[in-house]
Amino acid sequence: MLDALTLDQLRVFVAVAETGSFRAAAVRLRRVQSAVSYAIAGLESELGVSLFDRTGRRPELSANGRALLAHAKAMLLDADALRAHARALGEGLEPRLDLALDPQFPLPFAAAALRSLHSAYPTVQVQTWTAPLGAAIAALQERRCTLAVTAADIPDPAIDLDFLCDLPRAAVASAGHPLADWARRKAPLKRRELAGHLQIVVPDPSALTAGQDFGVLSPGTWRVSDNETKRALIVGGVGWGNLPLWLVQDDLAAGRLVRLPVAEFAPSGETYVRVFVACRADVALGPAARLLVDRLREVSGEHRPS
Repeated sequence: MLDALTLDQLRVFVAVAETGSFRAAAVRLRRVQSAVSYAIAGLESELGVSLFDRTGRRPELSANGRALLAHAKAMLLDADALRAHARALGEGLEPRLDLALDPQFPLPFAAAALRSLHSAYPTVQVQTWTAPLGAAIAALQERRCTLAVTAADIPDPAIDLDFLCDLPRAAVASAGHPLADWARRKAPLKRRELAGHLQIVVPDPSALTAGQDFGVLSPGTWRVSDNETKRALIVGGVGWGNLPLWLVQDDLAAGRLVRLPVAEFAPSGETYVRVFVACRADVALGPAARLLVDRLREVSGEHRPS
């Protein structure tokens, strides 16, 4: 039975083991040495084993003591985590945070922000999913998420938008696609040249932008659910399309993709999309959500074009 075992006894045990003496442990713990000796004796009595060999000038961990030290440290860490979690709950810490993430937003940015969140609040559970165009705003409207990172500037007084960054997108095709010849000649590509070539697009799965097309110039389109599928089809030579520059930088560097000089875009086929972090105006964000918003601002600000 370990009913009389206390965390204080474990802290004294760890202090003696780490400092190498009862006197040094007493100094660390700001106690008299007799109190340290008493705590160790009580712990040994409760556990029914000797933790230290006291035959020498300094106490040495016994075999039993060495075997139990790591477990004692783990119990103290668990206790400290329990206190921290209780403190955070008292401050309104969210047990869970749902994040709708626009596929335009660089995943390394999101990962860096979420890593900071987990480091600060390891008990908070996070669910994130891809939500292109109006889908992220719809998720907020329907209260299916706490925060959204979105490129859809859809007016809604119930939704607060906070600017994060402008992200570059590139019009691209595979190096073997017929449109690649236009890229090599640097001749402007107009709608009539694009008309005979399939464009790969990601449609808005929500109804918020029904009937609207964004950057669709070819009459023939294939629609896919996400940018990774879109990228794979473009690299495979199925068609051309716009993709976030961060997603295709390696393909461009390796020569798998080439930029298309689409006349309605910049000469390099580059456009920009404005990205926001969004939340409901009628819901107060908790500590975890506030930290995540701050970190998203930081990582986005570090990479904003000058």
